[in-house]
Amino acid sequence: MTRVCLLTGAGGTLGDAFCRTLAADYDIVAVHRSEPPLVSSQDAWLFDPLAPRRTVPETEHPVFTVQADLRDHSDVERVVELALARFDQVDLLVNAAADVTTTALTTTPERVEEWEEQLRLNAVVPVHLAATLADVCWRPHHAHNRQRSRNVVNVTSTAGLGSAPGTGRGFYGASKAALTTLTRQMAQEYAQLGVRVNAVAPTFFPQVVPTSHVVDAVTRLDRGSMTGRVLVLEAHGSRWV
Repeated sequence: MTRVCLLTGAGGTLGDAFCRTLAADYDIVAVHRSEPPLVSSQDAWLFDPLAPRRTVPETEHPVFTVQADLRDHSDVERVVELALARFDQVDLLVNAAADVTTTALTTTPERVEEWEEQLRLNAVVPVHLAATLADVCWRPHHAHNRQRSRNVVNVTSTAGLGSAPGTGRGFYGASKAALTTLTRQMAQEYAQLGVRVNAVAPTFFPQVVPTSHVVDAVTRLDRGSMTGRVLVLEAHGSRWV
């Protein structure tokens, strides 16, 4: 049985690459806020303009796209409902949606709403989405969860590992540090449900680390047996923390 992946941030660099690379390996529920990933879906099809009637390989495995603003509680619930209505289960949750803004200075009080929104999307929303999924899908099925190796992968960042501060990066780094801490806490609490929780913490991609390496790291965490771990991706290689 094909594994079902609920992916947030599907319209971003990582989400788009994940969909294009792994559509044949997973049934993907691709959640995006504005622009959808550039892949075939229930709403859009890719075709060869020189031979529009001919089937192209990219259309063989369409993803199921859902537009949502995950900062809205009702949209979180709607996303989970749609995923379960479409595939009846979720085996992998990839929390890749993020606000990567790095211009909100800590010396500028009028930016307080931006600080709060960034912390909310980057740290609170992943926990809320996982908790909602656990409550309606995973909680009654501990043994089956273990059998299916169900798990959550949070996409955090090396900015959340206590690296040197940079101008405007305070709340972005703080939000990713919070998500890293929450990943370990979630791993402990989700263990009783038979669900693993890990994180991948890449440095800048695709500028420093190729996006394909981040996609590979997510699948490595999904296929492994680890929990409560953070896989750090840097220019010189990877390491665990």
